[in-house]
Amino acid sequence: MYLVTPFPNTAYALDLTKAGAPIKWSFAANPTPLAIGKACCDTVNRGPAYVDGKLIYNLLDDHTVAVDVRTGKEVWRTKMGNPELGETLTMAPFVVGKKVYVGNSGGEMGVRGWLAALDADTGKELWRAYSTGPDNDVKIGADFKPFYPWLRGKDLGVTTWPADMWKHGAGAVWAWISYDPELNLIYYGTSNPGPRVPVQRPGLNLWTSAIFARDADTGMAKWAYQFTPHDQWDYDGVNENLLADVQIDGRPRKVLIHFDRNAYAYTIDRATGEVLRATTFAYQNWSSGFDMKTAVPQVIPAKQPKPEVQLEVCPPDIGGKDWQPSAMSPRTGLVYAAIFNICMDLTDHTVPYIAGTPYDGMEMKRHPAPGGNWGEFMAWDPVAGRKVWSIKEQFMTMGGVLATAGDVVFYGTTDGWFRAIDARSGQALWSTKLGSGVVAPPITYLGPDGRQYLAVYSGVGGAAMVSSKMPGFPARGNTLYVFSIDGASPSQAAGMLTTQAQEPASSSKAGTSTRRH
Repeated sequence: MYLVTPFPNTAYALDLTKAGAPIKWSFAANPTPLAIGKACCDTVNRGPAYVDGKLIYNLLDDHTVAVDVRTGKEVWRTKMGNPELGETLTMAPFVVGKKVYVGNSGGEMGVRGWLAALDADTGKELWRAYSTGPDNDVKIGADFKPFYPWLRGKDLGVTTWPADMWKHGAGAVWAWISYDPELNLIYYGTSNPGPRVPVQRPGLNLWTSAIFARDADTGMAKWAYQFTPHDQWDYDGVNENLLADVQIDGRPRKVLIHFDRNAYAYTIDRATGEVLRATTFAYQNWSSGFDMKTAVPQVIPAKQPKPEVQLEVCPPDIGGKDWQPSAMSPRTGLVYAAIFNICMDLTDHTVPYIAGTPYDGMEMKRHPAPGGNWGEFMAWDPVAGRKVWSIKEQFMTMGGVLATAGDVVFYGTTDGWFRAIDARSGQALWSTKLGSGVVAPPITYLGPDGRQYLAVYSGVGGAAMVSSKMPGFPARGNTLYVFSIDGASPSQAAGMLTTQAQEPASSSKAGTSTRRH
């Protein structure tokens, strides 16, 4: 088993053939501490990729490194950016064939977002596609065919901005990438525009808070769609995109499913970029509805920020759901997601661009939305665009989800509960309290002894710290927990949590209705 820590980004190999899984080797990457002060949202790392006997991962100081999995020795290291300008790398690389895809972080630091492809054998950069700027930089050519007319035109990555502001317009690519081998397309989202103060950047601010579909080989864009035009609340578009083949309105469709931070759940034709479903999954008060003809959410004017004027907006900057990955079960046809029930008191302050310093301007105080709970775990029907059942959690739920063929789904909470839930009914089957909060997705694997295991990190940090003043918020930890599926312990039992999931009450803005436990 291989794992990578937050800064200083040390990699470990654990020998699963031996009792206690001792460390076989560790690799000290030694990134520069300068990067610590440039990371907007904690010194996190979202994990490595494994390809051809190499463990490949990103360092906070803008290097991508490959390590030999047999020896723990460095194979190659490539410098991708400059932390002195506010860039960092926190995403998990994604591999297709011999290409390693890497994107930058720093949307609050005035960076210019990009996705790059590296050669897996050598680390050589093969191409780079920017999120803002002229079409040539964004890798937009004759094959670029957005579904909606308002996304068509020349050099929209320039003309939808005030003069030259695209050069520091963000659109960072700091989260997840998906791949369709039949279409040979990769899909990924871009971050908020910069600065986060909308009055300083009138226009659509393309291609921020958006999704790109690109040719996996050349990087050329095939289509794009902007989830939140002229993003005024830091909603980004970076959350994961689940790929599925489903029947919609009697037709087979190749879709992607995306829970955006703006609180809309999208089911999109992944070949064309057509939005097939768009409905809210979490409490929100910024949008009055969704225009399916144009695929544009309708903004409530009173929720548009103005400098030095406080207003309450729901969801907050971290969204109705943040980067934590959801999971889909082909057995149930449902998507399972850990979501939020949070609002923010927002005050904007205009800011200048100074290289390497925050290009931000948003002052926020987050608090629970109606209902009082910060978190929720739900099952979602992507065909109907509706919530099937949900479980409210007092603390935030941002650890990602695992769905299994045994019709059991797993998730964790920031106060340290780790739960197993019946995928069909929503009934809690098992819970155990860990030493710290869960802000990472669990995994399951078959061990060398032929037994099935379940593993999860415990160690709260990142965006979960917005609720750190809550009574009962755990200490920050650093533990890997591993459970055997057929194991037993007096401290772990289904009776530690009982719940009955219910269908949500009908509401135009919120999707929460469960029995507290």
